[in-house]
Amino acid sequence: MTREAVIFALRAALKTAWKPAPAPATEAPNIAPLPGSQLPPLQIACRHTSTQESPPMPTLHRRQALLAATALLTAPTLRAQAWPSRPIRLVVPFPPGGLIDQMARLMAPRLGSELGQAIVIDNKPGAGGNLGAAEAARAAPDGYTLVMASPPLTISPALYPQLPYKPEQIVPIGLVGRVPNVLLVNPKSGITSVADLVARAKAAPGKMNYASNGNGTSLHLSAELLKAATGAQITHIPYKGAAAAVTALIAGEVDTMFENLPSVLGQVRAGAVKALAVTTRTRSKALPDVPTLAEAGVPDFDVSAFYGLAAPAGVPAEVLARVERALEAVARDAEIVAAMERSGATVGFTSARATAEFMARDGGNWKRVVEVAKIKLD
Repeated sequence: MTREAVIFALRAALKTAWKPAPAPATEAPNIAPLPGSQLPPLQIACRHTSTQESPPMPTLHRRQALLAATALLTAPTLRAQAWPSRPIRLVVPFPPGGLIDQMARLMAPRLGSELGQAIVIDNKPGAGGNLGAAEAARAAPDGYTLVMASPPLTISPALYPQLPYKPEQIVPIGLVGRVPNVLLVNPKSGITSVADLVARAKAAPGKMNYASNGNGTSLHLSAELLKAATGAQITHIPYKGAAAAVTALIAGEVDTMFENLPSVLGQVRAGAVKALAVTTRTRSKALPDVPTLAEAGVPDFDVSAFYGLAAPAGVPAEVLARVERALEAVARDAEIVAAMERSGATVGFTSARATAEFMARDGGNWKRVVEVAKIKLD
């Protein structure tokens, strides 16, 4: 029910409450014809044409009308229109420092400005993003808990036989951008290309290892897809977050890894790590000299990470629509767009409906990757 409809109903209730009962019908008098006239006597209706008395119209007492008005004013629709009345929690299913956390902190100030309340970042890392997703799925669907939409929402259903939440418990609101992953090595390793990396791995099967930010993430599956496509045998070592994994790579504790480009662009430019290739079909504007994996000899390799917003299922449609409009404003903010693009992201707003369609396709793609790479996780 819209605000206008509620006001109309309220006015109708109040009007009915004090509407007087109709006066009883009066009998119409007979008026005699003029002398010499042949016309019958004329009957004139004063109030009703019928002489039978009508039943009185039912009325509401003042107290009943006030109770009806109170019920209307406390209806859920009006409560939704008053949203938000307190700060909004934004669950980030990864630790501070990674791509999703960085983008959440870039988006939060403008999002809060659009909605009129502060956005409080709540990092809930673990299980490849599944713990944070489960936290959001269990939250009350009142609009005061949102969650960053990211690849685990499409990867995990294809990868895990059991999840701590049901995929339908989370609904997308929209996307803001996408980023490529980048294949990295330590500069001291002597590896200068994808071909060098694959050759070294094949020369010592199972001896080399790669880091990731956890099981079931796009970084993990990017490496598994590379192994399946090249036949290289490299051992997986999951870390609690991408920042810890990059630190291990720089320290020489692991041989290689994939990372979201924005999170590691500074280290690449500083020479702390070496970028061998990006995972998208086209080169990144942030690293124009780094080839794609397809160009490096791994055909049809196309992986990207996405980020945006989602919410627990059951949030009122009016609230979801308002957040979607606010998110679109974020994606069109010139300063935010410039900051994201400088970090290597491709920025562009995707509506809730289009996001749902994209995530369904992406989930199907990851399901095929899991089957091809024969990945099994408990």
